[in-house]
Amino acid sequence: MAPAPSPILDAELAAFMQQPGISFTVGSCGADKRPSVVRALGCKVSDDLTEVTVLLSRVQGAPLLAHVAETGRIAAVFTWPATHRALQLKGRDARQEPASTDDVALAGRFRDGFVAHLGALGYSQALIRTVLACPDGDIVALRFTPLEAYSQTPGPNAGQALQVAR
Repeated sequence: MAPAPSPILDAELAAFMQQPGISFTVGSCGADKRPSVVRALGCKVSDDLTEVTVLLSRVQGAPLLAHVAETGRIAAVFTWPATHRALQLKGRDARQEPASTDDVALAGRFRDGFVAHLGALGYSQALIRTVLACPDGDIVALRFTPLEAYSQTPGPNAGQALQVAR
């Protein structure tokens, strides 16, 4: 049996990714390198920090889900709107799973947090709720092992690989 992968995330990064109010998108591409992207609705990190699960709309994310089924490739970019702090993760083993009732509740908390965060920045809460609208039965989960992590915060370190202290 192969040894478990060493996590590239630490507790602080996991907390950043999972805070309600975070903005994030998920992208992929097919074998033909054509990109797909969708706004995500929630995120959870496994207790051992080795897996990330992102929640999204099955309908809005249909092209991305097809690409993930074909290649397993995924990239997720997490941004805190008030500061523009941003993190990008990449993986190659993404797989679709049904969303649990806990996942649906998590998506609701993320949606409420994002609406509140952007509302405090002066954006219309009604508009943000419309952008994030998704029936509970349409939510699907994508689970993956992050293999690469990059700072995407604007500035001199944007695009640099993160080195997680152990």
